[in-house]
Amino acid sequence: MKLIIIGCEYSGTTTLAVAINDWLREQTGTDFRIIHDHWKIPHTSGHLPFDTSHFLNEEEQAEVLALSPKLKEMTQRHSLYYHMPRGHTDANQVLVGYHFDDGIYGAHYFEYGRPTDPEDRRIVGRHVEHGFLAEAPDTVLLLLRADADVIRNRMQEAPHPAGVLQEQDIEFIQGRFEEEFKASLFSRKFVLDTSSATLDETMAEFAEAIQPHLSEVDRSRILAHKALTGGAG
Repeated sequence: MKLIIIGCEYSGTTTLAVAINDWLREQTGTDFRIIHDHWKIPHTSGHLPFDTSHFLNEEEQAEVLALSPKLKEMTQRHSLYYHMPRGHTDANQVLVGYHFDDGIYGAHYFEYGRPTDPEDRRIVGRHVEHGFLAEAPDTVLLLLRADADVIRNRMQEAPHPAGVLQEQDIEFIQGRFEEEFKASLFSRKFVLDTSSATLDETMAEFAEAIQPHLSEVDRSRILAHKALTGGAG
């Protein structure tokens, strides 16, 4: 499975990625191995669930935030291209935010990637997607939605350390994710709303919604795992 999960911060993208990783292991006997979630500055390093030693500490996060817009842009652009597929592979991959996070937050908060800047992220994003369509055409794009008031409550009740989103920008950022989701070149895509659903309920919706987008490799792995486990999963 190749999956890109996007949505306004506090919509539940990282939480859902971890849950989908567990679901994939139960269904296929394989998982994503690591979760790539590097595009909400200053959180630009490390991987859930195993590579947590590379998460940046507060001092290192401050150093990232102190970089000039030019250096932030360059570092993130290199990260985008590094995570593009190179040659067809059956390996599972999940990217949280990816060029959507980079383009939307970079332009609004970090002074790079705007239409008037070098390396306009709307152009870079389409270039990245062309690469995925050429090398990983079975990639699925998932947008998570949540009502603005729900996002606002989550921010107040459990604020993210060094979070990017500012409360006054919630509706704007939500609108930008909707625009970029619609503009995306990916044809395999769907939306889930986490406003009132529990994680278990969202996972049940995911398990149903992903069915028409499963690749032949995914389906083969599911059948093989069921045969191996006597129908479990």
